[in-house]
Amino acid sequence: MSARLSVLAAAFCLSAIVPSAAQGLAPNGGEWRHGISIFGDLKYPADFDHFDYVDPNAPKGGELRLVPSEAYLNQGFLSFDTLNVFVLKGSGAHGMRLNFDTLMTRAWDEPDAMYGLAAEAAAIAPDRMSVAFRLRDNVTFHDGSIATADDVVFTFNLLKEEGHPHVTTAIRDVVSATAVDERTVLYTFEGELVRDLPFTVAELPVLSKAFYSANDFAASTLEPPLGSGPYQVSDVKQGRSVTHRLNTDYWGQDLPVNRGRFNFESVRFEYFRDRTAGFEAFKSGEYEFREEFTSRFWATKYDFPAITDGRVIKLTTTDNRPSGTQGWFLNTRRAHLSDPLVRQALGHAFDFEWTNRQHFHDLYKRTQSYFENSEMKATGTPDAAELALLEPFRGQIPDSVFGEAFVPPVSNGTGLDRRQLKAARELLAQAGWEVRDGVLKNADGEVFTLEFLSDTPTFERVLQPLIKNLEVLGIDAKIRMVDAAQFEERLKDFDFDIITRRFSMRETPGVELRAFMGSEAAAQEGSRNLAGISNPAVDALIDKVTSATSRDELVTAARALDRVLRAGHYWIPQWYKAEHNLAVWDKFAMPATKPKYHRGVIRLWWVDPEKEAALNQ
Repeated sequence: MSARLSVLAAAFCLSAIVPSAAQGLAPNGGEWRHGISIFGDLKYPADFDHFDYVDPNAPKGGELRLVPSEAYLNQGFLSFDTLNVFVLKGSGAHGMRLNFDTLMTRAWDEPDAMYGLAAEAAAIAPDRMSVAFRLRDNVTFHDGSIATADDVVFTFNLLKEEGHPHVTTAIRDVVSATAVDERTVLYTFEGELVRDLPFTVAELPVLSKAFYSANDFAASTLEPPLGSGPYQVSDVKQGRSVTHRLNTDYWGQDLPVNRGRFNFESVRFEYFRDRTAGFEAFKSGEYEFREEFTSRFWATKYDFPAITDGRVIKLTTTDNRPSGTQGWFLNTRRAHLSDPLVRQALGHAFDFEWTNRQHFHDLYKRTQSYFENSEMKATGTPDAAELALLEPFRGQIPDSVFGEAFVPPVSNGTGLDRRQLKAARELLAQAGWEVRDGVLKNADGEVFTLEFLSDTPTFERVLQPLIKNLEVLGIDAKIRMVDAAQFEERLKDFDFDIITRRFSMRETPGVELRAFMGSEAAAQEGSRNLAGISNPAVDALIDKVTSATSRDELVTAARALDRVLRAGHYWIPQWYKAEHNLAVWDKFAMPATKPKYHRGVIRLWWVDPEKEAALNQ
């Protein structure tokens, strides 16, 4: 039900340089290579022609109209008021990353590999404390000016000083960026957690020094920025739609990493006041692509005339990525939610089995792990390798961490499982909360209240049964509905008790974990650490994940981290499905092979002229 959130840090995948054709030594003593990967060999050689999951002969043209389904940095889903997505202020428009190139770009059929985009080569120093990038000589901004190493250095300094907190956290241990010459940039690092940093900086946008020296980088603005990417903003209707048009003079259109990509002449994001209004607009053809996150809609609402006559088709594709951390996040900054016993008790009030049957048509599975749908999910008891990481924290973390990994309770499916509610009452009593005069109170007579913050009525049908169970426990629970702008502001200020969110996890998680669950982010305005997790064991295990030198080490550290997080009861986990439910007006074509780790629609699909003509008859 909740759209997949995807932040800048969630795209970082940092690594060791892997052998390819020798290209000499960089200023830091590293060897120039065409690609970087974390733990293994690169799939594509230096002379590769295109990625295997694209159609290099895909035609260009036509329009893709869609609603937002993934968020980046300051973006919301129901509206926007700025085209600036690199700062905290405002609610950013979608698709803005299409306007900006990065030094390297991800291969979607490898778990953690990147290849040269604006940079033709990269080199990590032998001591891994720096990385150099050699820019191509034909990278141009949309005004025709050449992008140089000075622009890259300027971008880094600007983002580090004024960028969105997610970005500043990710590049915290990058000491400096230096222009060695017009085409060579050298980044230097500090500390021990440097494994991810080469890819972190490789994924930063390349901004124009001239443009942002003359324009306020931190401002909320609807004036299109100057970028160097394949698309440019061509039309803006504040809060309603933003259109990106393909740049026919795009400097990088013939690169191997871009061949067969960016096929739509224009991409337009439409915004609607809520999901129901958005669905009705899709039915009438106001936009043509929709990923359905509401199971009830998917099971019961796709029976309108355009479905019946074949103009709209339903597609289900496999999602091999970790499913993410969808759930109700409990704000531990609130005094009454600071006790893990209280948080565990609240989890007993959610009857997933009843909800899945009554509302989701049994289309979902219960989320148990922060790394669900991946090998990083902890199961059973810790093995010897996990115990070696956990033992130093014995006495500082719950004893349950050393037993079976916590899994949410399974109800009898009635919607009012008295056994589960009894368990909740016992936990609340242990935490000092008792029902007096029909109301749950602590020793000071304070009433237990719980406010669910939301910006869409769609979730009410799921929340109301949960609220009913909470009321049985004596909790004064209610839904606080606010508009999209207020929702984003309260989210950034952590002004909520409990909130629904979903955060994606990468196939090779790294420094972005600090933003999701690190102690520093807990106090940082606008961070994704919604629960306010501030736990030395969590911080140390994040460090183990980000410093792992092999896949086995990473998996072990992630499982240990998963155990500690689940024992902390920082959220009430919801549900997941390892697939994408897509509905499209039948005018599109797509490559024969879907990339393993991405949906790929905006960058890989194209308009089939014959289908579009038939659709318009």
